[in-house]
Amino acid sequence: MKERFLLHVCCAPCGIAVIDGLRSSYDLWVLFYNPNIFPETEYQKRKSEVVRVCGEWGIPMIDEDYDASAWEEEVKGLEKEKEGGRRCPVCFRYRLFRTAETALELGFSVFGTTLSSGRNKRADIIDAIGMEAAERFGVRYCGEDWKKGGRQELGKKMIAERGIYRQDYCGCRFSLKQRHPEKESCPA
Repeated sequence: MKERFLLHVCCAPCGIAVIDGLRSSYDLWVLFYNPNIFPETEYQKRKSEVVRVCGEWGIPMIDEDYDASAWEEEVKGLEKEKEGGRRCPVCFRYRLFRTAETALELGFSVFGTTLSSGRNKRADIIDAIGMEAAERFGVRYCGEDWKKGGRQELGKKMIAERGIYRQDYCGCRFSLKQRHPEKESCPA
């Protein structure tokens, strides 16, 4: 019997190679919990691509509620931070603690995240937060820098072959405004 693994996936481009690599070794489930993504239309685009990948491979997916206001409250006071600044670990913590809590509630023995697949995401920071969540909820954390071992290149190839939507910013309204300062719909 395979060990049950709950994988937090932030988007299909970051998740596809990781999901592919883990699905044969684990009873893998995907958790889509990303209340940081702005605007909601972008959230829906990213979610639909994760749904498509999971459907293609028969991976069960848990879709958490989109509660952007709770996330906004969590990062309050950090709105002016640049991507990669102090706001990002708070965001990672928010989503990883929810993943660990969900893993505990649903009887998973291990959890992880695809967040370290992002080109600007530091695995050491993400993994320290994952370990903290594991200790708090009593579920083992599987941390790895998913950019390494050829997975980033494999992921790019897989999304190109499938025509998967690839976003050009991290996800939150602050990273969108940083990437596209001309956009009026991104108040900071």
